[in-house]
Amino acid sequence: MGNTRRTYTKELKMQAVQLYLEGELSYQAVAKELGIADDRSVRRWVRHYENEGMKGLEEKRGKSTHLRKGRPRKHPASLEEEVRRLRAENEFLKKWLGLEGR
Repeated sequence: MGNTRRTYTKELKMQAVQLYLEGELSYQAVAKELGIADDRSVRRWVRHYENEGMKGLEEKRGKSTHLRKGRPRKHPASLEEEVRRLRAENEFLKKWLGLEGR
């Protein structure tokens, strides 16, 4: 089994960044003080904060920035939506396989 990744709140990330940027604590000391599993997370948060500000501390996992990318839905929103999706998929496959005119 793979490791499960822990998600930290935006507030905790900001607290870690502030502690580091105040200059009194190292990445390792900040991680230890706040109970963060790995100091590499603190490094990454500081870098993102310096580049993007508060927006850099937002959770990015599982979010898609492009149509048809990201995690597929486990359950369709409705039966009608699922039927539409399957019909479109069938039409695509028919065209792709050259079965449209037969």
